[in-house]
Amino acid sequence: MIQNPILPGFHPDPCICRKGDDYYLAVSSFEWMPGIPVYHSRDLKNWELYTHVLTDDKQVDLRKLPSAKGVWAPCLTYCEQEDLFYVLYGIMRSMNARYFDVENYLITAREISGPWSEPVYLHSSGFDASLFHDDDGRKWVVSLEWETREGYEKPGAICMAEYSPETKELIGYPKRIWSGGTDRGCIEAPHLTKRNGYYYIMCAEGGTGYNHCVTMGRAGEIWGPYEKDPANLIVTSNPGVSNERHDPDHLKPRYYNPDSVLQKSGHGSYVETPDGEVYLVHLTARPFVPELRCTLGRETAIQKMMWTQDDWLRMADGSNLAKMEVPESTLPECKLPKIPEFDDFDAPSLGNWYYAPRMMPGTFADVTARPGYVRLRGQEARTSLNRVSILARKLTSLHARITTKMEFHPEVYQHSAGLILYYDNMNYVNLRKYYSETLGQGALSVVQLENGMKTEYVGTRTPVEDVPLYLRLVVEDRELWFEWSYDGRNYERIGKTFDTTRFSDEYCQYGEFTGTMVGLTCADRVKHRHYADFDFFEYLTEA
Repeated sequence: MIQNPILPGFHPDPCICRKGDDYYLAVSSFEWMPGIPVYHSRDLKNWELYTHVLTDDKQVDLRKLPSAKGVWAPCLTYCEQEDLFYVLYGIMRSMNARYFDVENYLITAREISGPWSEPVYLHSSGFDASLFHDDDGRKWVVSLEWETREGYEKPGAICMAEYSPETKELIGYPKRIWSGGTDRGCIEAPHLTKRNGYYYIMCAEGGTGYNHCVTMGRAGEIWGPYEKDPANLIVTSNPGVSNERHDPDHLKPRYYNPDSVLQKSGHGSYVETPDGEVYLVHLTARPFVPELRCTLGRETAIQKMMWTQDDWLRMADGSNLAKMEVPESTLPECKLPKIPEFDDFDAPSLGNWYYAPRMMPGTFADVTARPGYVRLRGQEARTSLNRVSILARKLTSLHARITTKMEFHPEVYQHSAGLILYYDNMNYVNLRKYYSETLGQGALSVVQLENGMKTEYVGTRTPVEDVPLYLRLVVEDRELWFEWSYDGRNYERIGKTFDTTRFSDEYCQYGEFTGTMVGLTCADRVKHRHYADFDFFEYLTEA
């Protein structure tokens, strides 16, 4: 059986495609770089982090963007006629006053690992844009048309425009084609496909919260009219009937279904194997109960599907409730490399599993300056939206132990380095070594930012010798705490026990849609050049 989620932790808005025997899955990355992670599989069960689409933080400038803005809902497709990969992605610039200012771009590559072409700007009329390659060679862009006018249903309808590969622009303005297959409202995430003479439109409805779902419609012509699937919803966490077109809120916690482990299931994309098996990947989440807080963020799950005799797509088990266990395909099992638990930084370059907010990690993290270590050059405060030195990976389990060995010699109080658990720039906890003017030497202490309120736990201030230190973060379900050691064997707890649930979409007031990260950090708020060396990064989890 395939165990869900197939991509635990911060992996929202999945889009899947196939080239030959290889399956590729792209997810959203928001303010984190490198952008648009792409996972690879040959059996739809085992997945590896294969590459990233966006690796130039000057071309894709995310600095100054608040959390949850940035790169939304990439659409990854493969055009067999051209032997070419396409990625259509949006950069959300602002959600002020619910105007949702976004820029949608299209890029191509001969190989999934790149190089990718220069971005072609398409439009800004809405988000979750995707690309459809028709069998006559024409190409079509569908997206949510974001509605801002009073008296109109929000967030809007699905619109479409033809894309001209010759002129590299849309032909005319997008026109509305679909208002949803249910009355849940908040339609988004459209994908067009074609099968047996029908054009199919797959969408998410209900908002990317507890009323989320996957729906479908179909038409004989691409412009419609589209008929609703009579069985909508086809995948969800809450199969009940609801009419929420009047409520534009996406979260809707009142629709939490206690009978389902997987919540928020929706935003789907499907793929067919050479043998005709169908699998659908979708967004999901696993909240703490009763708080309904998703510390791991929105994740990616998969469901086995089938086509009915009358050409509608259904879950293979005859239900529409997202499942934790899914039957495997008939594809030969293919084990793939996992992200290592222990990274000693001996490789000539950083592992591709490391991320940084709004900039490429390589701009401040160097594995060549001191072989066997990663050297982090300090920059601005961790609250900044500009240049922050946080080298992080995704938290994928609520039972994790993160350990590092650090050498750092702070000279002024503005120098600090250590371990961090980070949801966004307004919500984190940080075990840091810094220079204490009170003690006249280096010291450890814990700092917390909770919805913008900073707390320096002065009582945790601990003088330490100017030698390498072992730092540890322990996440144990609802609780998390820090520890430190001189020898890596005998650890001492430092600071309070924190509430894991508060690092979540639902609790954090300044960001949403992402997930919790853990990693290494360094700040030099004077000259932006003082550094810390880290000997290793160990990330251990329990199933």
